[in-house]
Amino acid sequence: MGTSNHQTYHQTKNNDNVAKLRNLLKTFPPFSKDFFRAIEPTSSINTRIGYAYDIRTFLRYLKAANPAFSDKTMAQITLQDLDCLEPVDIEEYLEYLKYYEFEGKTYTNDERGIHRKLASLRKFYLYFQKRERLSNNPTTIVDMPKLHDREIIRLDSDEVAELLYLVEHAGEHMTGKKKTFFEKNKYRNIAIFTLFLGTGIRVSECVGLDIEDIDFRENRIRIMRKGGKEEYVYFGEEVEHALKDYISISREQIQPREGHEHALFYSIQRRRISVQAIENLVEEYAGQITSFKHITPHKLRSTYGTALYRETGDIYLVAEVLGHNDVNTTRKHYAALDDDKKRSAASAVTLRKK
Repeated sequence: MGTSNHQTYHQTKNNDNVAKLRNLLKTFPPFSKDFFRAIEPTSSINTRIGYAYDIRTFLRYLKAANPAFSDKTMAQITLQDLDCLEPVDIEEYLEYLKYYEFEGKTYTNDERGIHRKLASLRKFYLYFQKRERLSNNPTTIVDMPKLHDREIIRLDSDEVAELLYLVEHAGEHMTGKKKTFFEKNKYRNIAIFTLFLGTGIRVSECVGLDIEDIDFRENRIRIMRKGGKEEYVYFGEEVEHALKDYISISREQIQPREGHEHALFYSIQRRRISVQAIENLVEEYAGQITSFKHITPHKLRSTYGTALYRETGDIYLVAEVLGHNDVNTTRKHYAALDDDKKRSAASAVTLRKK
């Protein structure tokens, strides 16, 4: 992304994650590195790190809860050890995941967390089974946990208008340092919220934007999707005005820290704004609009997807704009909106004239 030879946010993040995965794998049994090497061409670094965390949880569990492994370090666990496990061992592991302690910290997993960890373990076992390095695969005997549909949380149109008004005018009731801080970040915050609600991009995509990724001639931004795919997302007049105001009024006044010169959005420390900072920002403002809904950047993305689907009725367009690889994911996400249409059909046809 970007037009110069500088290293982008995504390239830097990817390099950091590669180093992170290598450090994680230093504590793993040597054979496990074969699995991670094999899935590299078909998975992102974030996916592989997710697998590493899930499999590490399982290996730690074996050492902590299974007497046969108590005298071994995690790195000393062998494929032969895994071959000896039975379905009941996997079932006990799934039960353990609901609530456990490790090194003084308490961990819990809901049905989705347990489902993902079993899916990771299945993939790990299957790799070695296919290569005939394991003859036994107890993970396939155990049923996957049932996942219940979750209600999609989003803002309605009145809440969107109220949120944007608050981001723009909250400073009118402030004084002193609080007001100074608000005014300094006002145009940046308006641009961030308008961008989320007007394009549906992910928080990681927002954080990764460079100034060179904004194309006002075509009114589009260049973003890096999950898995490293580069795409253009188009925006309307409201996003255009918010971005231009921020760039001309606020961003041009900032002297960025070295290595952050290309970032679009800056923190108060004059560095590229972080995912955590944006999450905190969304929580701070959205919490004043509604205490009933827990609004995150992803919920703002859902809000945009809902508005787009209601306006167009085109699920394929929504899938493409949001960067979903599978339209069925989008369809499932917004299926409730089809129920709204069906409900309106009930009163659309009059059988007898009054």
